[in-house]
Amino acid sequence: MKHFLLSIPLALLCGCTQPVVQSALVNEVDVFLASYSETYLGLQLKSAEADWALNTKIVEGDDSNSKAYEVAEGKVAEFTGSVEVIEKARRYLAGASALNDLQVRQLKAILYAAARNPQTKPELVTARIKADAAQTEALFGFDFKINGKSVSTNEIDRILEEENDEQVRLAAWASSKEVGKGLKKGLANLVSLRNKTVQTLGYKDFFQYQVSDYGMTVPEMMELMRRFARELRPLYRELHTWARYRLAKKFGKEVPDLLPAHWLPNRWGQSWSSMVKVKGFDLDGVLSSFKPEKLVRQAEDFYVSLGFEALPRSFYERSSLYPLPKGTPYKKNNHASAWHMDLEEDVRCLMSVEPNANWWETTHHELGHIYYYIEYTSPYVPPLLREGANRGFHEAIGSLLGLASMQKGFLQGRGLIAGDAEVDELQVLLREALDFVVFIPFSTGTMTHFEHDLYAAGLPISSYNERWWKYVAEFQGIRPPAGRGEEFCDAASKTHINNDAAQYYDYAISYILLHQFHRHIARKILGQDPRNTNYYGNKKIGSFLRSILKLGATRDSRAVLRESIGEDISARALLDYFEPLLEYLRKENAGRRHTLGDI
Repeated sequence: MKHFLLSIPLALLCGCTQPVVQSALVNEVDVFLASYSETYLGLQLKSAEADWALNTKIVEGDDSNSKAYEVAEGKVAEFTGSVEVIEKARRYLAGASALNDLQVRQLKAILYAAARNPQTKPELVTARIKADAAQTEALFGFDFKINGKSVSTNEIDRILEEENDEQVRLAAWASSKEVGKGLKKGLANLVSLRNKTVQTLGYKDFFQYQVSDYGMTVPEMMELMRRFARELRPLYRELHTWARYRLAKKFGKEVPDLLPAHWLPNRWGQSWSSMVKVKGFDLDGVLSSFKPEKLVRQAEDFYVSLGFEALPRSFYERSSLYPLPKGTPYKKNNHASAWHMDLEEDVRCLMSVEPNANWWETTHHELGHIYYYIEYTSPYVPPLLREGANRGFHEAIGSLLGLASMQKGFLQGRGLIAGDAEVDELQVLLREALDFVVFIPFSTGTMTHFEHDLYAAGLPISSYNERWWKYVAEFQGIRPPAGRGEEFCDAASKTHINNDAAQYYDYAISYILLHQFHRHIARKILGQDPRNTNYYGNKKIGSFLRSILKLGATRDSRAVLRESIGEDISARALLDYFEPLLEYLRKENAGRRHTLGDI
């Protein structure tokens, strides 16, 4: 086991020194943190390996991976939530004024982890771990079918993005929601278990627990989400109106007040970008001739061009990057994710890459997480603080590089778009807004408010589907194709409702942050229009990113943001980015009827 100096003064991270006042308490805490970290790393790796197997090899009727995960995660829980650990961490934090900042942050991280696994209630923790594993297998082992034929989620997505026959689209959309029926009871059970688990250490509910990681109260987080939704509402209203009229014409129907969900090119209506095809900007067409491996290698090459190291060989040896071959006797989780297995050098991605624009952006995004892991894995960042400045930061870095990979200047530089291509810039901006802006009401509104009600407001299982579609209508202006009774649980078809619960606001925060970071890079480093940049090969951008990534969670996220770009979190950069589009859409929608109210 590699050992780390856990109480290195934070000042070393910024290249300065300061005297360290040693005391008996400081030394005692150092010993405790070193011992805890060593044990935790060993247990965490075994749990991560079991979790990896659970997500990459799902065999119908075989629960061996599920049981192995339950055992491994149970050992993590027994240790991190032990009464001894909780008592020591609380006692040491009572003397926080005598400790250095890194020690305090690690002790708080220990208590935060303990709240998930308190061994004062071991039966709750065991039941939650078992329920988590069962829900994962039920979700990712589900056999999606259209007209009796098994289909992958990639195939469902292709139909919703490309198919013109409304009935074919309806069948695909309905198929995508069938999984929710079998997940509903398991979700209700998880809500109860998650709440009861964290209540043991004083949290009101699991939603409050997750929000507390930002140093915020639940009312503060909910108000922040509603603020972002309100600020983007005028632009989203124009996009919604444009889409209603565009799609009604496409399908030969009257213009609806709310968008029928199966008309949209995404299972949850969270991104509509494939509605716009920009002449001279046919990335799907170009990428269709690529092998999937090339997308991943080109994403890695982008990061290397910024000054990052090439990915370790083990990344390619251990990751699961591509769809399973037809006939494979097991399934895998097709939702893209990045994994830091041992909090040291074992980094992996779980994807199902195919040669298209969506996976091009996704590979660049996921490698953003991987390079975040790599950069903060150093002797200067204790293992317990090897995570983003906050969860939103981690997502923002991935999304930032995903955005950069889709800009015209970058694609021209990579030879994927002709250098002399005549491209309608407003159509490019429209396509981007149908991704970034459309996502805001889904993330700040539908997802965050539904999960708030699940965990913090005692939403009964008999109202899950009704409440979900209430928020879909209110925030997104979307309705189901037909009535959806409580035999369905359409919310549970979304991975995060089951596996990454009560934290979808992370993604909303990340979209705000990424535009702030992007504007800074475009203006201060590149001297380019934020709407058309080329990051490739610019080592100054790499240095700027590393100055953030290398810190991990050793600094307060608000301070990191101010010091890196001189701003607090604000939607202003995102609004400025799309300002020309707002004027364009107002002209396009002149004489049309808006149907979205205010928030």
